Amino acid sequence: MDYQEYRGIRGLVAAEVLTDDAEKFECGVPFAVAGVAELSRTTETSNESHYYDNVPAVVIDSTGADEVTITASAIPFEALAKLTGQTYDASKGMFVEGERQAKYFAIGYITEKTDGTEVFVWRLKGKFNVPDSTHATKDDGAEANGQELVYTGINTAHKFTSLGNKTAKAVNVDTSVNTGVKEATFFEEVQTPDTVKAVAA
Repeated sequence: MDYQEYRGIRGLVAAEVLTDDAEKFECGVPFAVAGVAELSRTTETSNESHYYDNVPAVVIDSTGADEVTITASAIPFEALAKLTGQTYDASKGMFVEGERQAKYFAIGYITEKTDGTEVFVWRLKGKFNVPDSTHATKDDGAEANGQELVYTGINTAHKFTSLGNKTAKAVNVDTSVNTGVKEATFFEEVQTPDTVKAVAA
């Protein structure tokens, strides 16, 4: 067995989910979010034993939402307004914090294994929180602050044919196995279990 770890992340993009129903899953054009320093994901899961005849006979398991925490550089106002459902006026260079109309987004990024091969990821549906910001006085040091985004990811409503009519949360494509995927095109639009092509035989 070849042991690998993950080391590296880049290329964070997002695209608005336009349609997610029985007929189709459709997203808008991806746009750059910000530089990304770290991304971590936790998934709500639970397992519970049910007892029959005084013994644990059945284990019921469930999987809930994903919480994706993204440590990023300062997010440009236009992107921040889109992600959080707030307002940006380009003519004034003005981001307005206030009432929100939060929408669903897909997010894409590239992570790297320690052998140098990459994994291309699209997380298909979720919403962003309003990120915290920290601003501190300048001193003679080099300290500066970025922002932290939290993305709550859920399953699509749409069921994908290639999965046998099942929903999905994300696709993760190992480029050392699927050598046909290319960064230049993979992130031009949101990829799903039905759009990712197998390596030609």
